[in-house]
Amino acid sequence: MNKFRQTSPARTFKKVYKSYRSYKKYLAEDFNNRCGYTDCPDFWFGGKNNFHIDHFKPFSKNPELATEYSNLVYCCSYVNILKSDDEGDYLDPCNIDFNDHFDRARNGTILPKNSSAQAKYMHSKLNLGLSRYSLIWKLDEINDKLIKLQKEIANPKNAKIKNDLRIVHSELAEEFINYLQYLKVNQ
Repeated sequence: MNKFRQTSPARTFKKVYKSYRSYKKYLAEDFNNRCGYTDCPDFWFGGKNNFHIDHFKPFSKNPELATEYSNLVYCCSYVNILKSDDEGDYLDPCNIDFNDHFDRARNGTILPKNSSAQAKYMHSKLNLGLSRYSLIWKLDEINDKLIKLQKEIANPKNAKIKNDLRIVHSELAEEFINYLQYLKVNQ
């Protein structure tokens, strides 16, 4: 099993706006440019413009919270649409460590922990087990490895193994391209 996320989001922005949409830039920063519920980077969804702002407690039922920063969650459109106005038993990504409630399988699939009824509810309601989230997790892992290898290839201390590092880098790059092609075909 893998950790669900490496860095938990934290709401730090203090300024008050009249429109919740004005917070998007700050939410993106506070949520590490990742979906609060899936931990997928906004990059793989086309960036900030394609991410949504979820009202943790739906503003249709809690209008007083419509522009309350502490009630806003930066998230992918898929999750936001599925969550909609549901007032179910959700975990706030900034107030609860999701690593205590969710795991990642070796392939990146999001799994609720058996001990967390809230995680099981969210997993079902938000379709957190969809392959898109495991694919994005894998792509992110490969991307991180490619960057690390690139740095090691450039490191003069690794001159003797430079060719070996280039081969591994090439193999990872090939796998990366295969995943990207898979995504394009299955859109």
